[in-house]
Amino acid sequence: MPPISGTQVYARDDFSGAGRHDQAKLLLVEDDYLVASQMETALTDAGFAVAEVVASAEEAISAATHQVDLVVMDVRLAGCRDGVDAAVELFDRHGIRSIFATAHCDAEIRRRAAPAKPLGWLQKPYSMSSLVAVVRGALDRLDEPE
Repeated sequence: MPPISGTQVYARDDFSGAGRHDQAKLLLVEDDYLVASQMETALTDAGFAVAEVVASAEEAISAATHQVDLVVMDVRLAGCRDGVDAAVELFDRHGIRSIFATAHCDAEIRRRAAPAKPLGWLQKPYSMSSLVAVVRGALDRLDEPE
């Protein structure tokens, strides 16, 4: 059968499937509703399971009861505690590792975050394809020794 003239097929170049991590549960901690919505859409479109999206450190710590595998954490959050405090507490209490997605990643922030054993840093503004790539890489490293 000859090809149909003028027909084009497009494939998304930023989607390669979550592979062996398609069962991993992610917690998104971002207090900007539009950014959080974009993150959730990009990660679910890439095949990841987003357990919950929250806007504060307190909500992030409570959401850890959902047995999440990885947290994408903003540093500046709504409420009195920041994302570094939440990430350190999540790691200390539950061994949950984080990726920091933030505009604030100076040397002091990185020093404070070190006890959380972060698996990556995304400097805002970042593309959603960069977010997906960093999450994939972090999930690949979850099983490695700290």
